[in-house]
Amino acid sequence: MAILMHSRPLSRLAAVLCLLLMIPVTAQAERIKELADIEGVRGNALVGYGLVVGLNGTGDSGTSSPFTINSITAMLERLGVNVRADITKMKPKNIAAVMVTSELPAFARPGQQLDVTVSSIGDAKDLRGGTLLITPLLGGDGRPYAIAQGGLSTGGFSVSGKGASSTKGHPTAARVPNGARVERAAPRGLSADQEKITLNLHNPDFTTAKNMQDAINADLGKGMARAIDSGTVQVWNPNSNAVELIARLEQLDIGLDHAAVVIVDERTGTIVMGQEVRIDTVAVAHGSISVNITENPEVSQPNAFAGGKTTKVDRTKVSVEEEEAKLVVLPRQVSLATLVTALNAVGATPSDLIAVLQAIKAAGALHAELRTM
Repeated sequence: MAILMHSRPLSRLAAVLCLLLMIPVTAQAERIKELADIEGVRGNALVGYGLVVGLNGTGDSGTSSPFTINSITAMLERLGVNVRADITKMKPKNIAAVMVTSELPAFARPGQQLDVTVSSIGDAKDLRGGTLLITPLLGGDGRPYAIAQGGLSTGGFSVSGKGASSTKGHPTAARVPNGARVERAAPRGLSADQEKITLNLHNPDFTTAKNMQDAINADLGKGMARAIDSGTVQVWNPNSNAVELIARLEQLDIGLDHAAVVIVDERTGTIVMGQEVRIDTVAVAHGSISVNITENPEVSQPNAFAGGKTTKVDRTKVSVEEEEAKLVVLPRQVSLATLVTALNAVGATPSDLIAVLQAIKAAGALHAELRTM
């Protein structure tokens, strides 16, 4: 359980905090499926360069995006159309150069369809209504794995006139659902008869890795799993059936353990504390000093017979107010519920609470990692 405090008045959060603190704290358990990835089972990023045609005058301009004209020329020449003689007169207002990206899933096979994202790289204003022409999508090794083509769906628009303009959403990026078809199988990173299965934890932790090792050994037999480090657990594959073994491992529940961490964001006044946070006995006093400076310039004007000049005289009023400090004693090994209640009793704003937590940490009384975003 974590407590979240934001830069609103603390009185508004009191009811929510009380409800959260009434929730019983129990040991957390999650399936291995949510905690770790299988080594060798992952997606691969794809990228390609293409052209979108059919725009309503909202495409690239020839001056700011000369690469669009070069791409159009090369494409038309491949189709048997020679436009070299008139290239200087070309104005591609209905065409836009775009980058096309997608994700090739693990074990993808030829014929499978993928969603693609199309993003303008020139000065096109709107991709709505456009059609993506055939575009090879390359993997990190430079080889084509899919071919993309189809009508764009932007979810926004941009209209303009001589004196005003209006834009909704982000019209220079679009999606093509099922717009790519896999042409080459994804590289295999896992085989059914491999000797071991390696689990990579999403959040490396020695206790969680040990719990995962023990849960697997309890289910499969002693010595079947071994934690290599805080983020890796290896499991033997005695039956040479990795699919069956992985499916069985994914359903095992294990106990979780988290490091004690306090995260603060001074820009937004946000504080997040986990249930593992503990402190030693410490006394906290909070008070603030406010200084108000008021400038009231006055005009000094001599009488008619004095012979002086009219001048401006500055009148400065300075007032200092110091709030009454409240001293709160926090006992040793206080729970998260008691800590939050005590800090609220101090009457500080979230920004002040950040300073209080930093001071407790500096005093060596906060047994948690203090991270500043």
